[in-house]
Amino acid sequence: MAKIIDGKAIAEEIKHELKQEIDAMKERGIEGSLAVIQVGTDPASSVYVSNKKKACEALGIRSESCELPEDVTEEALLRQIEIYNGNPRIDGILVQLPLPPHINEKRVLDAIDPTKDVDGFHPLNVGALLIGEKGMVSCTPAGVIQLLKRSGIEIAGKHCVVIGRSNIVGKPMAVLMLRENATVTIAHSKTKNLESLCRTADILIVAVGKPKMIKASYIKEGAVVIDVGIHRMENKKLCGDVDFEGVEPLASAITPVPGGVGPMTIAMLMHNVVLAIKEHYGL
Repeated sequence: MAKIIDGKAIAEEIKHELKQEIDAMKERGIEGSLAVIQVGTDPASSVYVSNKKKACEALGIRSESCELPEDVTEEALLRQIEIYNGNPRIDGILVQLPLPPHINEKRVLDAIDPTKDVDGFHPLNVGALLIGEKGMVSCTPAGVIQLLKRSGIEIAGKHCVVIGRSNIVGKPMAVLMLRENATVTIAHSKTKNLESLCRTADILIVAVGKPKMIKASYIKEGAVVIDVGIHRMENKKLCGDVDFEGVEPLASAITPVPGGVGPMTIAMLMHNVVLAIKEHYGL
């Protein structure tokens, strides 16, 4: 039987540690703040924004939300980012994705002050990650590293296969695993013999975006399996990119969906907000 990695419990552990840091800063008169910009009223985006605001409230971080209409111009959105960039009372800025098609997502993310970029998407933060310098790290990959470490899973010297090459998960995930001294292979839609490649992985991290794509035939016995995917099925139940029921008997440890990687993303967002506050006040 695989060890089920409880992302919810580990996320709560991290948030408890952050709360202590935030309380200590408040005793020094420092109150942190996060500005969240949402364009339009996409239901999924609204849920994510609400969860982020609730997490801020629970930790004692002030949150400010800016809700812009679906047809807002790119220039108006960039002006709002510039206002937050120059506001000394705002420590972190988050633009909820995806944005409407008429807005250039790259231009918007590039406009955020890198020291306030709590999503870790700015090119300066991505570059800092690549060369091992200090900077904000994309929340989901950073959360996966914490899941592994806090579950007592050895990373150094292990072969890690990352399926997915997105800028948000796949690429930063591979770099973070390299930082932890894993030997890393990145696989994607054009990879040949994917199934046999996955069977060489000691740690398999799946961010492919296809429900239950990874079956038992992809898994080496005793491998650690991290499922980054999340999908709502026709029966309204959630599932990941991994066929949990088929894979779990072979794995030594596995993340469930829901309750695995998901809760870690918001915990690491809060971690980045705390980093931004410290950067702002020179702590």
